[in-house]
Amino acid sequence: MLVYDDFDHRSQARWMSYVMYFHRVNYRSPVINTDRLGFRISHGIDSQTSAGGEPANGPVRLLAGSSMAMGIGATCDQATLASRLWTTHAPSRPWLNFAGRSHSSAQELLLFLFYRHLLPPVEEIVILSGLNNLALARLPAGQRGDDGAFFNCGDYFGQMDKLKSQFRTHHFGSGGQQTGGDEPVRPLQVRIADAAALTIRHLESWKQLCAGTDTRITFVLQPLATWVRETAAPQERRLFDELDKISNFWELFGDIATRETARRYAELLQVGCEKIDVNFLDINPLLANSAADDSWLYVNRAHMTDYGLDLVAQLLARELDLSR
Repeated sequence: MLVYDDFDHRSQARWMSYVMYFHRVNYRSPVINTDRLGFRISHGIDSQTSAGGEPANGPVRLLAGSSMAMGIGATCDQATLASRLWTTHAPSRPWLNFAGRSHSSAQELLLFLFYRHLLPPVEEIVILSGLNNLALARLPAGQRGDDGAFFNCGDYFGQMDKLKSQFRTHHFGSGGQQTGGDEPVRPLQVRIADAAALTIRHLESWKQLCAGTDTRITFVLQPLATWVRETAAPQERRLFDELDKISNFWELFGDIATRETARRYAELLQVGCEKIDVNFLDINPLLANSAADDSWLYVNRAHMTDYGLDLVAQLLARELDLSR
């Protein structure tokens, strides 16, 4: 995890047009490696590939989404979901890691829009995501805008306000759009509905971008530790206790971390996906039924161990019939 901290250190943030931020390019370490565009490299049995690397021969499959799909927590590139699918659980086609750390559904969509021209024919797209939209739904309206908020957007809007103030004359004063302030957090039910609606809107755009192809799109609601089981494994409990000493997880995300919230969120996502004819899978109950109570699945509440990632890859291959 120290390597991931270095990889994502704010002093090395890579800002890019429209998407706002993406991974460092050509990053090298024993844990994580990226290509010339910042995509994480995925591995098959005897080869490797990435969206910005040498094109794969023939059709490919994409694993899109945010940091869990990207593989934060994996001890090496070979242990990520894309690599485990390509190596063992669904090896008939190469799997590209098309995920972005800390991305919202809007950023996931833009990443595909901007780089799809580099891809060979895409047979399958699995988008493993959902948590970030729900977490970001608590931010003020000025930061959410029409397309949803993104992480660290408070810094962005703050800097833009400073820039605007340099061009204001005394005549216009120091007013402007308020992007934060004391706006109360909206009720949980409103945030759940808003996050689901935003996700579905962006999924519909994914589908339109793939219109005229045989690409199958599936949205998978990612597994959060507290959505999977109420009692953590012993190793997880020790890690979570340590992390709680230095973070305010329960203060910020306690209301969305319950299994009841996950259930309501999944129901709305499923209904929305059915309306736009996109496959939907809530992997949380499947993982809960497949994992032993004492199995060590998580390094923190949002990111998984190698074992946890491999188990998710198995479930994805089985439930989505990816071994075909």
